[in-house]
Amino acid sequence: METNAVFFRDFAYVFLAALAGGLLAWRLRQPVIIGYVLAGILISPFTPGPSVTDVHSLDIFAEIGVVLLMFSIGLEFSVADLLRTKWVAVIGGPLGILLSVGLAVATGHVLGWPLSQGVVIGATICVASTMVLTRFLIDQGQLHTLPGRIMVAITLVEDLAVVVLIVLIPAFGRGGNQLIAIGEVLGLAAVILIPAFILASKIIPPLLQRVARTQSRELFFIVVLAICLSTAALTQAVGLSLALGAFIAGLMISESEYAHQALAQLFPLRDAFVALFFVAIGLLIDPRVLISNLAVTGSMIGLVIFGKLLVWSAVVRLFGYPTWVAVSVAIGLTQIGEFSFVLVQVARNAGIVGADVYNATLAASLVTILLNAAMVRYIPPLLARRRLARQIAEHSKATVSGAGGLRDHVVLCGFGRVGSSLGAALETFGIQYAVIEIDPDVSSALRNRGIPSVFGDASDSHILSRAGAEKAALVIVGLPDADRSRLAVMNARRMNPTAPIIARAHRRPEYELLSQLGATEVIQPELEASATIIRHAFSRLNIPDEQIRAYLRAFREAMGSLGKVSIVRQPFAETRQITIEEPALAGRSLLEQRIRERFGVTIISITRDSGEELMNPPADTVLRCGDRLRVLGSSEEIENFAAKAERQNGSR
Repeated sequence: METNAVFFRDFAYVFLAALAGGLLAWRLRQPVIIGYVLAGILISPFTPGPSVTDVHSLDIFAEIGVVLLMFSIGLEFSVADLLRTKWVAVIGGPLGILLSVGLAVATGHVLGWPLSQGVVIGATICVASTMVLTRFLIDQGQLHTLPGRIMVAITLVEDLAVVVLIVLIPAFGRGGNQLIAIGEVLGLAAVILIPAFILASKIIPPLLQRVARTQSRELFFIVVLAICLSTAALTQAVGLSLALGAFIAGLMISESEYAHQALAQLFPLRDAFVALFFVAIGLLIDPRVLISNLAVTGSMIGLVIFGKLLVWSAVVRLFGYPTWVAVSVAIGLTQIGEFSFVLVQVARNAGIVGADVYNATLAASLVTILLNAAMVRYIPPLLARRRLARQIAEHSKATVSGAGGLRDHVVLCGFGRVGSSLGAALETFGIQYAVIEIDPDVSSALRNRGIPSVFGDASDSHILSRAGAEKAALVIVGLPDADRSRLAVMNARRMNPTAPIIARAHRRPEYELLSQLGATEVIQPELEASATIIRHAFSRLNIPDEQIRAYLRAFREAMGSLGKVSIVRQPFAETRQITIEEPALAGRSLLEQRIRERFGVTIISITRDSGEELMNPPADTVLRCGDRLRVLGSSEEIENFAAKAERQNGSR
């Protein structure tokens, strides 16, 4: 069989360019789709350097990327997530979409666009990229905030709207009465897809169950892929889009117990073809067309940045949310991404828009995502600081009920998930405590319950003083922010030199610094989780409790000692068995050898030649030649100890 060398060369160009563009975008902390599209521009026939020649063949493969993307959206679509924010998403979402389309149509009327072009541009700008949005929210720690939840819910509505728009857009390209054409398309979709959906709901779950019983990953993946592609082919055969069929196939599987497995196996293939899809988009961008078509591009960017900011601020505000929430939500939605590409491609294939609108959409997507990254990074924190300043001014005269007279109490810095659990435990044992909390609603609720509470930042010495930190018997710092935790520990120690301070640290440098600033004990959640899993796992393996406790004592001791020489270096703990073959180490006790002080390793157990095993051996244990020591420490420390223990033996 003769192979097409040009095609495989082009394929290699695409994925090498995608790798380079994706790495560059990751390095610049931008969405990888920007890197993919820019990579496609660099290897396109319109730019100098290595270029792809058979763009048409790659475009066919890019269609598979669209199908897999829509299929995965169907698998992940959650009605429960959509309903969590209730009316602002269910009603406000469609309202915002209609207003965005209407704004684009009105703008197009002023600029002389055809009605169909205005509708298409409105459809492409009304959907923000869920992938880009969630990436930005996660990076800024805003995913689980109130604005973050509203944004994600609205983008779910927009994802569903994409499916409807994919059906409706081709109808605008038909002649005659467009309302009749839209009605025909919707009727055809209902007649074909509703029976197919009902039939599939009876066939697909038993089919997946039967294939799953084979315990063959290959067969399971093939049947999932077959369902996706066959449903997409069915919708295309009846005059609807491939993307619609793929989404419906995902929905059919999403409610089954096998959805997560299907999604997990689909991810690698989907990501590869989606990368190809975005690179193929870049291949079709002609920079000269963009320069000659600045009017359409500028209009789309203005509609996305300013139009959507106005629309979504008004919609969210309409549902009774504060102005800062409405503006934060609107800022997150001022971008367009992958589904805009899909929609404009559908419109282009239907002959509604030309290359000018297609290229303008691609350029607007790149520009708006870059602008949106800066807006999400800087504007919501600025709004939060201004809001906090106002709240502090409003609460500055609030009294701390009972805190002034407290003595030998506990000061809780932060009353989130950790702090509230600690508060419940202190109440159970009748221990008095005062809370410092920066959320005014939580602070007010605590005061209403009769719990001494100070509104403010626990890192501020004045706020600590109002909570009675200088007279406290214990200070607990459970703040999620590392900088605030350091200041809180430092100020609390300065105010109260004798009280124990317990703090939380997420990383090793924080652990070291908090200890240096005066924390009596620093808790690392990851370390505690590791210790708990070790304890439960060993218990399930019927290891005696005494040996488990001995190991965990050594584990905590060794982990606590790692990195004390240098805060920058972060060694990882490991265990290794070392055999004592150096006579100089035998015949003396662990105390005399000072192994821990000299080498930094912790001896977990000693196994004698006789088979006797000593767990967590005491300091007076005498080492013997042939003893097998299980030691815990960093790789470098263990290597140093092993070289000392086996030095003479290794030189023989």
